[in-house]
Amino acid sequence: MASITQAPAPGDHGGDAARIAVALGLDPATMIDLSASMNPFAPDVRELAVRELMVAASGSLARYPDPRAATAALAQTIAVDPDLLVLTNGGAEAIALVAGEVQAGNIVEPEFSLYRRHLARIDDSAPRWRSNPSNPLGQLAEPDETAGVWDEAFYPLATGEWTRGDDESWRLGSLTKIWNCPGLRLGYVIAPDPGAAARIRGRQPQWAVNGLALSLLPDLLTRTDLPGWHARMGVLRSRFAAELIALGYAARPTSANWLLIDHPDLRQRLAPHGVVVRDCTSFGLSGTHRVAVPHPAQLDGVLDAFARIGAAR
Repeated sequence: MASITQAPAPGDHGGDAARIAVALGLDPATMIDLSASMNPFAPDVRELAVRELMVAASGSLARYPDPRAATAALAQTIAVDPDLLVLTNGGAEAIALVAGEVQAGNIVEPEFSLYRRHLARIDDSAPRWRSNPSNPLGQLAEPDETAGVWDEAFYPLATGEWTRGDDESWRLGSLTKIWNCPGLRLGYVIAPDPGAAARIRGRQPQWAVNGLALSLLPDLLTRTDLPGWHARMGVLRSRFAAELIALGYAARPTSANWLLIDHPDLRQRLAPHGVVVRDCTSFGLSGTHRVAVPHPAQLDGVLDAFARIGAAR
């Protein structure tokens, strides 16, 4: 193992395992990135993409992408009117498009930082932007809670359902999270009415979602098992929390696909052992870390890294 040195300071978001590996002289391919909360049970998108690239070399990659078929497939799966659905270049574009449409929003901290980045104005009297489950706290909204914009990026894994409903609100989704494909970039907006969806489409850059992503979407939908993934996530999350608590860590459970761990320098101490976690200082939670539930095959390696550094502060 490379000599232990300081990992780079955390940025505004997770998913930076490759950058940390380079800085520490580690092999990026061996890093376990628990700073970005993905679905550990998702189908292997890499395998599907290689196959699709071979098929599409003279097809979808050789023409401008047309999102209509993929939009119809996703709309049918979610059970929403396709006129309300807009596919986006990841959940980040969904946030930016809706923020550009509504302009103002009420943010109750701690909350995901991209809302503030893209909203023109933060206003306590404006409709609330609310991640559900909340990011980073991981708590599901109460049934009677309302919001102007619901970010449901983690909702499917937390509940086994695509959406809570809330037809009068904007709803944002991230297929990136569900299918563990952050490099592919797939998200969506469910608008409150067809006119609102049309305005979003009119402001979206032309051909925003690439042809490979569109061609993969229907196949990935057939491999999606939200109720099964939700059940398996609950079991794995409980086991992960119990093992960490047994090691002496203050691991707090959530309804999402991550745990919260209070430890002042957890990110810095774990990184040289090949595990990256999300420092929540940028959420205003100094000393707290968001730790994604790892793939079952990675669990022993992650627990070994936690055991090596010890829970003592």
